[in-house]
Amino acid sequence: MNIALDLRFVDDHFPGIGRYAFNLASAFATLDAPHRFIFIVTPDASVRRLALNTRYNLTSLQRSPQVQALTAPSPFSIAGQIALPALLRLARVDVYHSPYYVFPYLSLPCPAVVTLYDIIPRLFPRESSLRARLFFDLAVRLALRSAQRIVTVSYCSRDDIMRVYRVPASRIDVVYGAADGRFRPAEPEIVASVRARYQLPAKFALCVTSDKPHKNVGTLVKAWRLMAIRSQKDAPWLVLAGHRKRGLLTFDHPRIRDLGPVAEADLPALYSSATLFVYPSRYEGFGLPPLEAMACGVPVICSRAGSLPEVVGNAALLIDPDDPQAMAAAIDQAFADPALRAALRTAGLERAASFSWQRAAQETVAVYERVGR
Repeated sequence: MNIALDLRFVDDHFPGIGRYAFNLASAFATLDAPHRFIFIVTPDASVRRLALNTRYNLTSLQRSPQVQALTAPSPFSIAGQIALPALLRLARVDVYHSPYYVFPYLSLPCPAVVTLYDIIPRLFPRESSLRARLFFDLAVRLALRSAQRIVTVSYCSRDDIMRVYRVPASRIDVVYGAADGRFRPAEPEIVASVRARYQLPAKFALCVTSDKPHKNVGTLVKAWRLMAIRSQKDAPWLVLAGHRKRGLLTFDHPRIRDLGPVAEADLPALYSSATLFVYPSRYEGFGLPPLEAMACGVPVICSRAGSLPEVVGNAALLIDPDDPQAMAAAIDQAFADPALRAALRTAGLERAASFSWQRAAQETVAVYERVGR
C-alpha cells in the first residue's frame, strides 16, 4: 500500500501533535513493512507564513528508501484543502492519515484515518472561547464522519469520544504513544550543566505542565503550602516548567520557582535532576510528562484522573487531584522515604520501557491495513 501521513502539523504551534506525528513517522521510516510511506510536508519556512519548526528534523526522515516526501500548502488554507486531494490522487495513495482533525473532509480520493487525542474543549468548556469550542466541535464532527477509522491514545479517550460523539467502539483503535528515545537517565555531567544553567536547588519536586486550568497547578501550590516537610532547613523546592500563555506564574511561597518554557534538549536532564515528579492534572488524553519522567528514572506522583492511571499503572503514587491535603501527604511521604523513591524509580523505568514508538507504528499500520483492504 501507499500510505500518506500528514506531517504539516509538525511545528512549534502544535508541540504535542508534532511530537506524535514526528515519532510515528520516525518509526515508519525504520519499519520492516511491505508498504511505501508518503510524508506530506509544508514548504520551507522561508517561503511560508506558518509557525516555525525548531524541534524536529523532518529532512532526516526522508533518507529511508521506503519513504517519499510530498509538499502541500498549509492545511488551514483554501489552497491546502484543494491541493491535498489532487496530490494524493497523483501519488496513488491508498490510505491517508491526518494526526489532526482538520483535513479535506469531502474530496479525498482514498480512505482516511484521523487521530483524536482527547476532547478537552468539550469536557472543560471554560478553558476555551465560544468561537474555539464551536470550531472544535464542528471540525471534530466532520472528521469523525469523514474518516473510516479513528485512532486515539487511551481507552479513557476512546470512552469519552464514544459517549460524547456517539461513535461505536468498532470504529476506534487505541494505540498508545511513548516517550521519545532521548528520555532516559541523563549523564551526570549533563545533569550538572543543566542544574547550573537553571540554578536548580539540590532537592526539588518537578512539574512540567502548561498553565491551562485543568492542569491544576493551583492545587499543587496549595498542597505545597500544607507540606509538613517545609519547616526543615533543607526543605525541598517546587520547580515548574512549561509553556505559559499568560507569562511566568507568581507565588507567595519562597520555595516555588517557575522556569517557564524549557528547551526540548534540556528536558531529559531537567527530569533527571529532580527528586520527584508531580503531575496534578485533572484530565489527560494520554499524559506524556509522567511517562517521560519515569523513562528518566524519576519517582512519579500523579493524579488518579483521566487516562493517567491507565498510563502509569502501578508504577506511580496516585492522588486525588482535588485534595491538596492528600497531595501534600503523598509528597511528604515520598521526600521522607528513600526506599519508596527507589521502588518508584525501578517500577517507573520498567513501565516506561513497556511503551514504544515501534509498537505504536506496527499497531497503526495494522489500522491502515484494515482500512485499505
